[in-house]
Amino acid sequence: MLGRHPERFSVKALTAYGSRDLLLEQAKECGAQYVCLVGEHEGPDTGDVAYGTGPECLIEAATHPEVSVVINAIVGAAGLRATIAALRAGKRVALANKESLVMAGDLVTRAARDGGGEIVPVDSEHSAVLQCLSGRSVDEVRRLILTASGGPFREWSRDRLHDATVEEALRHPTWDMGPKITVDSATLANKALEVIEAHYLFKLGYGRIDVVVHPQSIVHGFVEFTDGSVLAQVGVPSMELPILYALTHPERLDDDGTPRFDPVTAGTLTFEPVRRDDFPAFALGVSAGTAGGTAPAVYNASNEVAVQAFLDGRIPFRAISEIMQGVLESHDVQPATDVEAVLAADAWARQRGELLCSSR
Repeated sequence: MLGRHPERFSVKALTAYGSRDLLLEQAKECGAQYVCLVGEHEGPDTGDVAYGTGPECLIEAATHPEVSVVINAIVGAAGLRATIAALRAGKRVALANKESLVMAGDLVTRAARDGGGEIVPVDSEHSAVLQCLSGRSVDEVRRLILTASGGPFREWSRDRLHDATVEEALRHPTWDMGPKITVDSATLANKALEVIEAHYLFKLGYGRIDVVVHPQSIVHGFVEFTDGSVLAQVGVPSMELPILYALTHPERLDDDGTPRFDPVTAGTLTFEPVRRDDFPAFALGVSAGTAGGTAPAVYNASNEVAVQAFLDGRIPFRAISEIMQGVLESHDVQPATDVEAVLAADAWARQRGELLCSSR
């Protein structure tokens, strides 16, 4: 997508956890000046390209002097420090790492204020809300409605859900994503994370953020205004448009490569309520968001641990939410005063979650 607009976009830094050869190949192709490989401790001779290793190189990339927009698509808690560093450095952060706002929303938004940075969402649902708002004040908003595909188990009974396999959980009907986020979609934990993210992005209380299941994934979000008018953003289920808009917001760039929407071929669009009793991870996440403090970080960490245990075959599908609930019930919520407090809660939740996984 960026390659279609070389006059507008250039890549200055690239990061990855592994796949060194592929990373260097991509850096050469796009002319990056800096590459970061988190999973290595020393880099190869790369000629004119600067090379960083270890987790700290994410911050070096995010604050690179030639970078104006940082796309943070790291999965999980690992993306938090880079988000805060980029915002403090005055960068626009095109945020796909929702965990940054989930874990430390107040700290992230404060970093943006203090450093003059800007957060623009990449998630299709939050991009939809941003586009519908189009500069309107949140005082004019009655509520936001995020949509959820419902995942691979939308039509499954509660009894059948208990014994869902990894292979079944990874068969998402609409989106092609990595294993962790695909399982999060199956449990609806991902939608809870998005509710928390929306709370911080748009400065709305949790009582003004709703979720509906929309299996066609054509409508990405609604905004209901105080006069009763409702605006929706629609489009085919592709991440190209949300990424492009995050880079150009509030402008729009003429781009013939993004998939086009045809209302006739889209067919019938349907909407359903969230089955909260059958997908308890959703309600747990919204409750953690409402509790605030370190609760959202604990929710996120316990989810990461439980999902990995499920993917590894150590716990059944039904145990994911049970592990999360057990960790949250054991946690004494503290104020999220700084990054260290958040990461301490994250570390505690991971240790507690692993203990609960091992005891099953």
